[in-house]
Amino acid sequence: MDKNELLKALTPNLFDVVKILFTAVVILVVTKLQLVSDKLSALLIALPLTSILAMVWMRHEAKVADEAARIESIASHAYYTFWFVLPTMPMFLVIPWMLRKGHGFYFTLLVNAVLTALLFWLLVFLLKKFTSIQLM
Repeated sequence: MDKNELLKALTPNLFDVVKILFTAVVILVVTKLQLVSDKLSALLIALPLTSILAMVWMRHEAKVADEAARIESIASHAYYTFWFVLPTMPMFLVIPWMLRKGHGFYFTLLVNAVLTALLFWLLVFLLKKFTSIQLM
């Protein structure tokens, strides 16, 4: 991809603005629901809203004219999302444990960011060594 193609791809259009606003509203609603119900908010966050929205946006992008290529791109996105989500799962147990033990919020986030990165690279290594799945 040359510089002009990159600039064209990164230049926002009206559809991009609609995507940003809609996605922001979803995040706002979920964070406001948390004030009413932790469980309902957690349920909505647990749903793969970001991935679903991304796939909807990919489906309607005009940049990929070939329908079969667009569908394959979405299928590939969903497949790799599964593998990228796995290393994040321990974070949802470690964060509450650390916070309840009295660790600071930002320290807890930092530790979990590092933990997730390490688990991600471990997953990449294990998949490369024992399977034909190539994440990187």
